[in-house]
Amino acid sequence: MDFLSVIPPIVAVVLAILTKRVLFSLFISIWVGGLIAAGGNPFAAVGLTFTWMKDVMVDPWNARFLVMTALLGTGAAFMFKTGGSEGLIRVMQKRLTTKKRVLFLPYFLGLLIFFNDYVNSVIIGNATKDIAAKYKVSREKLAYIIDSTASPIATIGPVSDWIGFQVSLVAAAFASMSLVGAEPYFAFLQSIPWNFYAILCLLAVPMIIAGKDFGPMARAEHRAHTTGKLVPEGSTPLSSVDQDLGEPHKKDGSVWNFILPLVTLITVSIWGLWYSGGGAEGKSLMDALADTDVSVALTWGAFAMTVVGIILAVIQGMSLKSCEDTLLGGIRTMLPALIIIVLAWSIGTVTSELGTAEFVVAATQGWMTVALLPFLVFVIAMFISFATGTSWGTMSILTPIAVPLGYTMGGEELIPIMIGAIFAGAIFGDHVSPISDTTVMASIFSESDHIAHVNTQIPYALVPAGIAGVLYLLYTVVGSSIVLLVAGIIAQYFILRYLGNRHERRYGKAG
Repeated sequence: MDFLSVIPPIVAVVLAILTKRVLFSLFISIWVGGLIAAGGNPFAAVGLTFTWMKDVMVDPWNARFLVMTALLGTGAAFMFKTGGSEGLIRVMQKRLTTKKRVLFLPYFLGLLIFFNDYVNSVIIGNATKDIAAKYKVSREKLAYIIDSTASPIATIGPVSDWIGFQVSLVAAAFASMSLVGAEPYFAFLQSIPWNFYAILCLLAVPMIIAGKDFGPMARAEHRAHTTGKLVPEGSTPLSSVDQDLGEPHKKDGSVWNFILPLVTLITVSIWGLWYSGGGAEGKSLMDALADTDVSVALTWGAFAMTVVGIILAVIQGMSLKSCEDTLLGGIRTMLPALIIIVLAWSIGTVTSELGTAEFVVAATQGWMTVALLPFLVFVIAMFISFATGTSWGTMSILTPIAVPLGYTMGGEELIPIMIGAIFAGAIFGDHVSPISDTTVMASIFSESDHIAHVNTQIPYALVPAGIAGVLYLLYTVVGSSIVLLVAGIIAQYFILRYLGNRHERRYGKAG
């Protein structure tokens, strides 16, 4: 474990930002990791690169996830081809009469679809991107709203596969500590008010929608408003259903062609989460979610969504050839995303092989104190999840280390704070990392250029993250998560207002 282990993810992030070419940047960073692992042999590094890529693709969970992503693309394609998207816009236009109302639509949908972040991105992107385009909302702004509700709401929502996973991690940590009488789910519930980043991030979105943009996002919105260009000049959105599929089969299609596949996706996915976790065998809902196979459940949902889309298309008069073309077109829209996801997973393998996370933890463990512990765990979780692109991986790494450490140093009352700090940092790093699968999904379904989405989102994410960091430092002084959270919300409101006004004074309303 040495400093070399952090070089590949740094290369990935820096190259992606400098070149704006995600595929190139990810591949080079994997090769750099192979070069380190192979002791400097460039040819062996190439062999390792493709071995790692092969390994992540044949992993059962990953393979199913790739199939699920392709099926989500085909389901979305049939929504578009049967005129469901157009039908939704016609219905919505009567009520969404201003740009701000249009922006609040993906936000409220994001809060409602709390049970899985991937499904959240798919549904909101397909439901809102066309009407957002009519009101000249930049794709970067739409991607930010989608990304800022997906993971944060899934990690604190009432029921989700995230919560099942998180509770299982807490339970394992309690077992390793031989902590008798502590209820993992109750400890998780106690940790929610300490998950400062997720809560502040969810509240930052309406504050920004109702207020003023600043930084790169303000310039993106100005470009979209004045020129009608929803993406930057010369950029490449990860997918475009319109370009890949052509015109809808029927432009006056019914909104039910959107609603029925959507309801099918949600209901089958929720049922699948319950059933694959053993719900039919008598397990409680939370126990079933803790043991569920997310990839299986969501693949069932995505497949059912596609089947309903095909049935509606045939009823509408589409030929089997047109249905087949739509299927292939839907998969084609997902190809860039599928390749990026495989490369992002491969970076995760690189960091695991080189011991990146262990190096970061070991480098800081020696100088932790009780007062600094939640703050340092939050920062370490931010760095690991940003470097690896995975919040779940970060939670898996840190929970068994940080929860027992917090219990040893501060007793049982420190446990919920530690859990909140781990999950908050994991969400932030995953949220802003260009190699994060959830960030990629937000770019795909908003039809945004990926690097443009990352660049515009980072300043907005840094505000709640910075405030969260300060709140963790103050926990020994204040002690109450609710008091700290209220103070953080008030501070965030005034900081965002100041930044928006400052940008307007400096650059004018033109941004």
